[in-house]
Amino acid sequence: MSDATLTAADTTPRIVGLDDQDLPPEKKGEPWVGAFIAGLSGWTLDAFDFFLVVLALTAIGHEFGQSVPHMALTAWATLALRPVGAFLFGGISDRFGRRIPMVINLCLFAVIELATGFAHSFTQFIVIRALFGIVMGGQWGVGVSLAMEKVPVKHRGILSGLLQQGYAIGFLLAAAAYFTMFERWGWRPLFLLGSLPALAAAVFVAFNVKESDAWKHHHSESFGALARTIASHWKLFAYFIVFMMAMHMSSHGTQDMYPTFLEKDWHVIGKQKAALAAISMVGAILGGLSIGWISDRIGRRRAMMFAFIGAIAAIPLWAFSHTLPLLVLGAVVMQFCVQGAWGVVPAHVSELSPASVRGSLPGLGNQLGVLLSGGIGFVEATIARGRSFSVAMAMTAAAVFLLAIILTLVGGERRAADMG
Repeated sequence: MSDATLTAADTTPRIVGLDDQDLPPEKKGEPWVGAFIAGLSGWTLDAFDFFLVVLALTAIGHEFGQSVPHMALTAWATLALRPVGAFLFGGISDRFGRRIPMVINLCLFAVIELATGFAHSFTQFIVIRALFGIVMGGQWGVGVSLAMEKVPVKHRGILSGLLQQGYAIGFLLAAAAYFTMFERWGWRPLFLLGSLPALAAAVFVAFNVKESDAWKHHHSESFGALARTIASHWKLFAYFIVFMMAMHMSSHGTQDMYPTFLEKDWHVIGKQKAALAAISMVGAILGGLSIGWISDRIGRRRAMMFAFIGAIAAIPLWAFSHTLPLLVLGAVVMQFCVQGAWGVVPAHVSELSPASVRGSLPGLGNQLGVLLSGGIGFVEATIARGRSFSVAMAMTAAAVFLLAIILTLVGGERRAADMG
């Protein structure tokens, strides 16, 4: 799939090396730090909540009398509703602006957090987690478009890496909360922690973040016009779906069942399980920054493919180590590579997207990709029934990494394109 195929209807010129000093007069001095912090904080909070479920999976299942594969379906329920959130919040952000949808999203997040902590049956829990999927699905597209439209083009890759690693930062915060609170108070109080930060973030966005100039110049005049623009870019939209499916399979396939792998194959439980999972996220943050920085120099696709080749090479160390220190090293290396590749994604898909649908097209493609990838944890748990979790995770990781390399290779690239 060539560059021309992906961006046939987008006439925005490709400008390499443009930074704030080279921007046209109407964009000079446009503040970007607040918008970047908003996108980063929203994605961090979403990941914090999502990984609380991952870490407390077996405990929640025990309380509700559910098996590990059944509990894995709660993660799928969240993932399955994310396209709905991307459709709603992305469409509103392209029609009416990025700020207000983000404020609403953060307020809804606070409500969902409280509701999760007070769920009293498995049915209630899975319904609440599905509703959280709508909130989580709406956050990524809106936050990424607002941030990437404002950050300096010269540093877009490394800032993209940092923004995407809000996911890893959220994992670290979730692990810290689990480490300090779970054994004393159980899983329910964990979900009460995110409400106040979410409300604080909503207030920050409402009063400290200005609307994107790119949206002001290119927003759709109606939802009908928005739909027609998306339809005119159907090839790019279809590519985003399958590309993001592979990306999510690589991420969720190496993260979601990893705490369960530690518990079942290594008999690591409680605080030690949370600590080991958190250590791997340090590798994720370093990888996102490093590969994002490299992508500013050698290109988005090339940087991502190198990262996935490294992930394939790390599989034996990650899944089949015979000592705990080597296991930890394998987890750090694996997340460095996988999340390093992911760190390029916000900049890459934003650059490929036309300005008038940048809030909805990549966000909806991303979340539909999530929907297609959402059963990866269930697949791993099912394969592990007749084998070990290490074999199940290694098999799925190798397959999805190869798929991600192929899809990255065939896609287009518009590194450092002007988003205005």
